[in-house]
Amino acid sequence: MPSFTFKPIGHIHSCFKEKFGIPRQPGLVREATAILEMAPEFSTMEAFRGLTEFSHIWLLFVFHGTSGQGWKPTVRPPRLGGNVRVGVFASRSPFRPNAIGQSVLELIEVQSVKGRIQLLLGGIDLLDGTPVLDIKPYLPYVDAISEAENGYAPSRPETRWPVYFTSESEQSCRQAELDLYPGLKALITNLLSLDPRPRYRDDKTPQNYGMRLWDLNIKFRLRDGKIEVTSIRTIPNENCRISNKE
Repeated sequence: MPSFTFKPIGHIHSCFKEKFGIPRQPGLVREATAILEMAPEFSTMEAFRGLTEFSHIWLLFVFHGTSGQGWKPTVRPPRLGGNVRVGVFASRSPFRPNAIGQSVLELIEVQSVKGRIQLLLGGIDLLDGTPVLDIKPYLPYVDAISEAENGYAPSRPETRWPVYFTSESEQSCRQAELDLYPGLKALITNLLSLDPRPRYRDDKTPQNYGMRLWDLNIKFRLRDGKIEVTSIRTIPNENCRISNKE
């Protein structure tokens, strides 16, 4: 059987520096944006002629954060509470024989910055540094099948808990928005409303959690039937943010 080697055509720069907190599907949090920076040999506008006529694209990529951990024949999807196993091919788990993923993402802009083509994408579910293998336009008349059956994931996940900010975290968020991260509060709110905590956790036992966005550490907890953001602090000695503008 022949083997195949693929060279990434570009890499993702996103706010998600760690796996925890990334939306489990694309398009769930539109405020989660990223830049796909093309490799030099593919940074020609000729290759993207006509792409901006499409509102969304398919992105094929590598699960580089888990690619060295091998594959598993069965996995525990979060939609089933993290306690029921299904076959890996009945899931979108990153632990696959070939660590390849695909996402439908909003195409916001195609731009050239210092000779490199960059695609600004919305609704992302991608870890920072993700290698991208291919781009294809999304065609609703063939890619969206209204009568398709969705198995154990019949609909968009509902928000489980309202999200609130303590006075300290509200103030920190406001300052961070002024300094570097416009729209930060909406991003945090929509990410946490999807409840990124492990599905097998015990809601009756108070626990503190941390989520990293860019060079920010977001601390939160479940308290009195709501998710409460307790602090937003800069991780020292790091400069992780990739600006959407040059």
